[in-house]
Amino acid sequence: MPDVNDGNDDQREHVPSRQRRRFEGISSRAYEHPADRSALVALRKLSGFDTVFKALSGLLPERSLRLLFLSDSVRVSDEQFAHLNDMLRDACYILDLEKVPPMYVNQDPQPNAMCIGLDEPIIVVTTGLVELLDEEEMRAVVGHEVGHALSGHSVYRTILLFLTSLALRVAWIPLGNFAIMAIVTALREWFRKSELSADRAGLLVGQDLNASMRGLMKIAGGNHLHEMNVDAFLKQAEEYEAGGDLRDSVLKILNVMPRTHPFTTVRAAKLKKWAATRDYQRIMDGHYPRRTEDKDTSVTDSFRQSASHYADNVRSSKDPLMKLVTDIAGGAGDLGGKLRGKFGGGNGGANTGNHGTPEDGA
Repeated sequence: MPDVNDGNDDQREHVPSRQRRRFEGISSRAYEHPADRSALVALRKLSGFDTVFKALSGLLPERSLRLLFLSDSVRVSDEQFAHLNDMLRDACYILDLEKVPPMYVNQDPQPNAMCIGLDEPIIVVTTGLVELLDEEEMRAVVGHEVGHALSGHSVYRTILLFLTSLALRVAWIPLGNFAIMAIVTALREWFRKSELSADRAGLLVGQDLNASMRGLMKIAGGNHLHEMNVDAFLKQAEEYEAGGDLRDSVLKILNVMPRTHPFTTVRAAKLKKWAATRDYQRIMDGHYPRRTEDKDTSVTDSFRQSASHYADNVRSSKDPLMKLVTDIAGGAGDLGGKLRGKFGGGNGGANTGNHGTPEDGA
């Protein structure tokens, strides 16, 4: 793909700094994470699901939410945050999203962005994020949010925000809170996968892997790029996945459950891995699923691809729990000994003094 400058350094403030490939008619299936994609395909196959879902969500204050952003945030346009408006239109052009979603900048020092809305998606970015990222890094973030819009994630993200708020209000009702939190937990698990999909969309829009990596690194460590290193940052993800014993594996699960986003180092590692695949290269070469083919998508095939993806992940994972799962699936002989070794640190569970008690580990 050509990397063509526009020829005038002084004129670049509000225009793309280089040419990018456009993906005409691209289906969101092209970049969606297998788990995200299989869930969305199944939902889309259910006749009238979105209509029923929105009807059940009629109490959601979406109109109030839109008025809130309109009245208390800055709407991106040619007159306000024009450089963000250029990025937004450019992202919609690249992903061939016909209707450009409204975007707002909200005063908040916490770097964040979201795509919400039931009837129509709206994108919100915080001042903390705008001030943190450079042009190319921000372009990847805008592409990330446009990817959410193209995938239809905004509906379920809005439901998640509403239910999270509702769970706090009814926390004093044990049974009611339990039922709501069960749904919230399931939605969070899906949304974490959807974030991996949107990261891929951001890369397709920005078409600059280094910028995507820098942006994720800054979100984790702030605007101190001269103090950070992408390779070292990615090594953290490898250490996180491979380190510790089964207790650490359980703690990882408990740590991630309340989150809507995967851990930043993990996102960076997964995005870099995807960028090196043939799937990504085929998209860049113009070979990708089209929206016109979405209606013919097989739910069974999608779930099969998702299952295959998870099986490959389990086999290749360095996580102690995933290794144990592989051993069990492979018919490991001394399962009891392996469990004692994993939890106890290698000597049949007897030498616990070097690793602390279970209470210490938690």
